Amino acid sequence: MFDVLYLCLGGVAWAVVAFKARAWLRDRDRGNADLGLTCVMSAGVATVFLFSAPGVYRWFDRLTGVPNLSMVFLYSSVVVFAAGAFVLLLRWSGGTGAEGRARVRARSRTAVTAVAVAWAVAVTCFVVGRPDDVEHPRDLSTAYAGSPGVMTFLVLYLAIFGASLAGLGALCPRYAGRLGASWLARGLRVLAAGCWLGLAYCACKLTGFVLSWAGHEAPWLSNGVAPLSASVAAVLVLAGLALPAAGPRACAWRRLRRLHPLWKDVTAQAPEMTAGGPSRGWWPFAGLQFRADRQMAQIRDVQRGIRRYVEADTVDIARERGRAVVADERQLAAVAEAAALRRGLENRAIGLVPVLGAESVVVTAEEGRPGECSSGRAGTYREPGPNLLPGGPQPGPTAELVAEYEHLARVADVYYSPLTDTVLTELRQRSAMQRH
Repeated sequence: MFDVLYLCLGGVAWAVVAFKARAWLRDRDRGNADLGLTCVMSAGVATVFLFSAPGVYRWFDRLTGVPNLSMVFLYSSVVVFAAGAFVLLLRWSGGTGAEGRARVRARSRTAVTAVAVAWAVAVTCFVVGRPDDVEHPRDLSTAYAGSPGVMTFLVLYLAIFGASLAGLGALCPRYAGRLGASWLARGLRVLAAGCWLGLAYCACKLTGFVLSWAGHEAPWLSNGVAPLSASVAAVLVLAGLALPAAGPRACAWRRLRRLHPLWKDVTAQAPEMTAGGPSRGWWPFAGLQFRADRQMAQIRDVQRGIRRYVEADTVDIARERGRAVVADERQLAAVAEAAALRRGLENRAIGLVPVLGAESVVVTAEEGRPGECSSGRAGTYREPGPNLLPGGPQPGPTAELVAEYEHLARVADVYYSPLTDTVLTELRQRSAMQRH
């Protein structure tokens, strides 16, 4: 059971590592050191999951011929995570400018060197102080409670790990508060929760040591509660590291699915908008944000191109009819825009140009009136890169961009609604009466 659980978690973790490594290699020219650090930290968590599987633990010990060497590798992976956390903390709190970057580099080298020296001492104590060659994949701390060398190894490990968790757990919520409602902020808060739960693991281990030295064995604490809290903490840490990338892509996939019917219908009547566009490739989840951006931009381009085919009062008529059945102003704006878009495409198909055309067919819920959308392509999200916040991580998409996506998605939802059909029927009847 534990083998299956930890191997599955390890597989997911290594998939996150591969995704982050690919993103870091793609953007390494931008000096994205934060992404490289999170990639290293994710690899540390993934290795912990791998060696936590009892089958892998025993297989590695048999392969090397050294009992409990797997535990050294497991804890070394945690120390790698801790070293990455220390450097990340220094980067986020070291300030900006050339002087600040130089100070961060110097302090980072000092921190990594201190961690490496402390861990070398810990491993030496473990190698020298092991009293036997019996494997202890799940009860190492209680089995060797009377061994000074192993205890020194474990205490140094908990000191390094706990210090990194305390720093990261304190700093992440502070930056999350500055980032607003974004996936990066959510990831930082989840990461902080994992750090605080990891500190509970350290407290359980240290309490177990003290009780053992006092003659009150508590295996349920050291071998039960502590590993459980560590496993949940590792899952939270991995989720926190993955959310800033996975969250926006999940949202992009949702937006893409919601926009696709509208985009398909609109561009089918304006194929010139999609001519010469880049191919999607074989992987359906590739470039989700770019594809969503492109679909939105092409819909907006079609809207700008059909303004002269839309009667000037189309939006007013749609809003007037919609107020009787729609209470939400945002939904009402979507109905008005959908009616104007369908009317413009319909009139262009038959070559009907009204005497007085609309100035715009883009309707904003805030103003309740037509408004122009910028002609540039919408911004895209990337993994956190060079700091836009002083000494901190980079935020994701702006609230304005997200609001525009959601508005167009609502337009897609009501594009063929009965209310939109009613407005178009009234406009067709009026046009027919005017011609006769």
